[in-house]
Amino acid sequence: MWSPQTTFFGHTHRMSESKGPSDHGADFNGEIRPWGRYYILDDGPTCKVKRIVVEPGQRLSYQLHHRRAEHWTVVAGTALVTLNGEDITVEPGASIDIPRGADHRVRNPGTELLEFIEVQMGDYFGEDDIVRLEDDYGRAGQ
Repeated sequence: MWSPQTTFFGHTHRMSESKGPSDHGADFNGEIRPWGRYYILDDGPTCKVKRIVVEPGQRLSYQLHHRRAEHWTVVAGTALVTLNGEDITVEPGASIDIPRGADHRVRNPGTELLEFIEVQMGDYFGEDDIVRLEDDYGRAGQ
């Protein structure tokens, strides 16, 4: 269950709750999303690193990126990754590569939080490099 207070690297931080898909509260380099939240750990010219937390039963958009590839390492929970139409289970300690241009999504099929580290590699890391093919929250095509 989402909590406005979260522990991150041993420090407790308070985040504001989102009112909906278009109102993304932010704190501690974090962004609230309808499926959970993410924190930016590093943002450089050739890579961006996020810690992504997905609530139980939630999933991200089925999407692709034109300008970046991603590498995901699961640190807690179980990820059900759809990569170009194939479902792949990724357990804690395991990782998966998402090539540039590949259709992908992640879902948390469990009852506990799913947490994974995402390393983006490319020449552009803006949120506008997300082509949403399907979205549970009405954002497809955005």
